[in-house]
Amino acid sequence: MTPIRLAVLAALSLAAPLAAKAETATLAGGCFWCVEADFESVTGVGDAVSGLTGGTTLNPRYLRSGNHIEAVRFDFDERRITYRQIVDMFLRSIDPFDAGGQFCDRGHEYTTAIFVENDRQRAIAQDAIAAAEAELGRQIVTPILDTGAFYPVDDFHQDYYKSGDRLAVTSVGVGVPKNVAYLRYRERCGRDERVREIWGDAAPFAK
Repeated sequence: MTPIRLAVLAALSLAAPLAAKAETATLAGGCFWCVEADFESVTGVGDAVSGLTGGTTLNPRYLRSGNHIEAVRFDFDERRITYRQIVDMFLRSIDPFDAGGQFCDRGHEYTTAIFVENDRQRAIAQDAIAAAEAELGRQIVTPILDTGAFYPVDDFHQDYYKSGDRLAVTSVGVGVPKNVAYLRYRERCGRDERVREIWGDAAPFAK
């Protein structure tokens, strides 16, 4: 067998188990910029895509989402991080008692949800919510929903938290880069402050 053939077979043997371990998570936690930023920092999580899901409106767009909500979808490697760990971190990165939005963002578009791919993910999410309710002593309003059509938003809103592109005018300044505008927005919106208030040291992403 030629060296090239051996190399190809070796590459295929390494790639096969990686593909078998890949799973997808779809989470809605208010502003998708924040959820994207949080989970792209997690070992074992791939590129997170911001989008709209959960509704019936065809081809929704940012700020014209119809009955969809902002969400993030990403692949992850179960050998490095489990779905239960992801759901636990997600619950501890939101206000799970707020059915009207998240933090300063109000309305249906900013409500929370866990979108599951199959019965296994549903059972894991149910167990995670039950454990969190026992920990907090309160009922969690974040629903578990079946995964449906997911509509990625335009490039302007992808990777917003790490983009150096400058914005002409925003509510948090003039001529500031997106990454700076994101940090100012997150702070002024009170996301991390509220998450720490609920979860204390268990909050994995609170600054």
